[in-house]
Amino acid sequence: MSALTFDIRVLRSLLSIAETGSVTETARRLGRTQPAITLQLKRLEDLSGRVLFRQEARRMVLTRDGELILTYAKSILRTHDELVSKLASDEIEGQVVLGTPDLYAAYVLPDVLSHFRKEFPRIQVQLQCSLSTPLVKLVHRGEVDVALVTRMNDFTGGQVVHREQLIWITGEQSTAHEESPVPLALLPPGNIFRDHAIEAMEASGRPWRIACISESVSGLQAAVFSGMAVTVLGRHAIVPGMREISPSDAFPLLPKVEMLLYKSRSAVNPAARALHEYLSFYLGSTTEEAARAAPHPSDIFGK
Repeated sequence: MSALTFDIRVLRSLLSIAETGSVTETARRLGRTQPAITLQLKRLEDLSGRVLFRQEARRMVLTRDGELILTYAKSILRTHDELVSKLASDEIEGQVVLGTPDLYAAYVLPDVLSHFRKEFPRIQVQLQCSLSTPLVKLVHRGEVDVALVTRMNDFTGGQVVHREQLIWITGEQSTAHEESPVPLALLPPGNIFRDHAIEAMEASGRPWRIACISESVSGLQAAVFSGMAVTVLGRHAIVPGMREISPSDAFPLLPKVEMLLYKSRSAVNPAARALHEYLSFYLGSTTEEAARAAPHPSDIFGK
């Protein structure tokens, strides 16, 4: 009998690449890094002994072998999701307040929360979007049950679930990065994305100015799309209409930032525990070596 086994998470990546035609978009959609998705695809091709995609213009297109494997992948995923949904503990119910910046709400959490809702249909998640610093205070006060935030310099506690590479981003047709002083679109003071951008500009010796301050990522995106500014975000936040500026003397390589997961001490109900453990598992599996299927409810509750 063949010893071949196919990881559920890898099959989800295959399906997403087939739908989007892009490793970058798949990484954004699934809340993973682009290298992790690329490595998943390579290992799937090595495992199957088939070339699954070919490049057409700027889009990845399935080969005939890729289409065959995708057909079975869809069937496996459908059966897997139906089984997990049926086995999910029906008695686990309640409401959980999940706090996160809008950046993560838009680019990291949609796929995670979609699967969580299927597996725990009686848990109601109330999403509260705010900046990381006030969210951590709300968690400590018990006003938010679970929070996914960016680590700031003064944060303590929390569980590191992901490390995200910061990059310089400009509009696809923009020349803002060539201007002097460089116009920057930044989050408000006290945010580590802002701090790293300013420190890097100062280190390069290049003149800069603030062209936009926004508490919301949509404001930063608007400044970038219009061509009026350069911004700094995690690589997963790149969307069509944006492009990454390669590191150089003018735009030094930026550091990675850490994503932290917090749970309030007062959030002791099973619903809050389920969401916290699910996010911890799902977002914590950011390397191919740690990639596994999503946790079964019995893994969380010991049943």
